[in-house]
Amino acid sequence: MERYERALAVHRLLKAADSPVSIQLIMDELGCSRATAYRILGHLRDALGAPLDSGEGGHFYEPAKGENFQLPAVWLSSDELHALLATRQILERSGGVTLSGALAPLKYRIDGVLTEQAGAKRWPVERVRVIASGQRNMDQFTFRVVAGAVLERKQLEFDYRARSTDERSHRNVSPQRLTHYRDNWYLDAWDHERDALRTFSVDRISAAQLRDTAAIEVPDAVLDEHLSSGYGIFSGAPKAWATIVFSAKAARWVVDTHWHSKQEGRFLADGRYQLRLPYSSAKELLMDVLRYGADAEITAPVSLRQQARTILQLALAQYD
Repeated sequence: MERYERALAVHRLLKAADSPVSIQLIMDELGCSRATAYRILGHLRDALGAPLDSGEGGHFYEPAKGENFQLPAVWLSSDELHALLATRQILERSGGVTLSGALAPLKYRIDGVLTEQAGAKRWPVERVRVIASGQRNMDQFTFRVVAGAVLERKQLEFDYRARSTDERSHRNVSPQRLTHYRDNWYLDAWDHERDALRTFSVDRISAAQLRDTAAIEVPDAVLDEHLSSGYGIFSGAPKAWATIVFSAKAARWVVDTHWHSKQEGRFLADGRYQLRLPYSSAKELLMDVLRYGADAEITAPVSLRQQARTILQLALAQYD
């Protein structure tokens, strides 16, 4: 927001000036260095679309366009706008009087930021939708206990029913992070019995109880390395790299999709697109690749390719 406020100050300076504005005057106005002043000018021109020009005397708006130019109403980036609206809608969908009341100040603050963006007018949040997809039912009491353990830095014990195996177990953990991923909540925690980091789907947790014992703290660097290095929410340390080749038709949107922070992609000579990325658990990666149907082919490793082949054969058998 500070960058926008500085850009707004330069915009007003340029609009009010009868002659080009020197970089020194901009530095004095903002109280900043020369490098920062040029960065603000670049942001004003490239991100906010200002008809900015420069000459020997300094910087100015192009006469034909500058007279009617105003800064756009939406000055948040697409990621910032999505984050605010998603958070607001998550709060509205959270349910439960206690939780909604506790989070009300945060919702009011978000509404205040959006109102400020709209120039003190009411921002029509109903005009922008963040649609939930695949959201699972979750016990609100359990969520409050889990969230409380994360924020209060206390150990937590609960019963857990694994979705993949339906196995039931009792866990004693030190909560680390609460993650909202693909419209569902997950708990990243240090599992004391297994002596390792684990990720739990909150909707599969029951009988959650907060303990008086302080949670063991895992360094952020370790969490990032373990939980963000592989593909998907249940990543863990990567075990292999997957190579997927997409058809030329699918390449048009795959090339602009962020799959993983370490992904590697390139176009092949025939227009197809090859994507490489690290993974640990194959399940989520296979689900994401197979939804492309015949437009995607896993070429490596052989084990992952065979898993995809088996899933497709079993699916096809249902229609024989």
